[in-house]
Amino acid sequence: MTGQTPEVSVVMGVFNDERYLRASLQSVLAQEGIDFEFIIVDDGSVDGTAEILAEFARCDARLRVFTRPNEGLTRALIWGCEQARGCFIARQDADDLSMPGRLVAQAELLRADKELSFVSSWAEMMGPDDEPLMLHTRPGTAIEATELLMRRRSGPPGHGSVMMRRDAYQRVGGYRAKFYYAQDSDLWLRLGMVGRLNYVQRALYRYRITAESISGRLHAHKLPYADLINQLHRARMRGEDDTPILEAAELPGRGNPAEVPSSAHLTNYFIGRCLFARRDPRARRYLRASIAANPRQPRAWLLWSLTECMALLWSVREPNWR
Repeated sequence: MTGQTPEVSVVMGVFNDERYLRASLQSVLAQEGIDFEFIIVDDGSVDGTAEILAEFARCDARLRVFTRPNEGLTRALIWGCEQARGCFIARQDADDLSMPGRLVAQAELLRADKELSFVSSWAEMMGPDDEPLMLHTRPGTAIEATELLMRRRSGPPGHGSVMMRRDAYQRVGGYRAKFYYAQDSDLWLRLGMVGRLNYVQRALYRYRITAESISGRLHAHKLPYADLINQLHRARMRGEDDTPILEAAELPGRGNPAEVPSSAHLTNYFIGRCLFARRDPRARRYLRASIAANPRQPRAWLLWSLTECMALLWSVREPNWR
């Protein structure tokens, strides 16, 4: 980065992500053709995250690392976005990967159309060990993309896949601290009120799903947030101020994973199902994990039985099945 103000501020919040952090950092730092800073907020990690960040910061002046007490991703992102100097803010999650050309392609979209408040791209979902699971595509015009978001609540395929105008982010009030979960969905719908959304028409982001992630462990805990987001959105679409609804809402906050029924078995089943569809032998491992976590799953048992039977057939045609 030069001594000038960067065009893009990439913002990441990280908590105990030492397993995936190096690859995620490298995927951003390898971006070419655009001037950017990389703001990382360590949300009180107690694993090797701090050491990894210090190592990278010593080698690359584009990194700006901040360490704060553990308060959750939302407050980490609020802090990080407040430090942003670029006219565009790009997100990156600590266990995800940006593909080559992501930042420059998204910035080009924002430069070309002043009516856009934020952009994303197609994205590939991957499993814990980088297994390709599913490709998410999105419409190719801003009108279609915005309509899909505002009318059907279908927005960017991954939180970290987004780049937004900093002034639009500030205009709508940014991330809201009350949303310990689902902070991205709340923000996207508000950004859609002040501008349009569009997508780069290729997969420039890979986001990860694991049984240990928030989506895997605490899916049920997030449901009240989704309900509130719908209430707030309906009020805004009617031309009403959503503040009274937000202030009156009672949300479960961080939650204790030990007190919330885990949906990890469903996540493992989903990963196994995706891999089975791709004839990937690793499906068997995730289906076994799903059944071990919750044996009362007829669908998981059936699919696992099919994988065992198909393994015999596919091993003849495809050596990977063994």
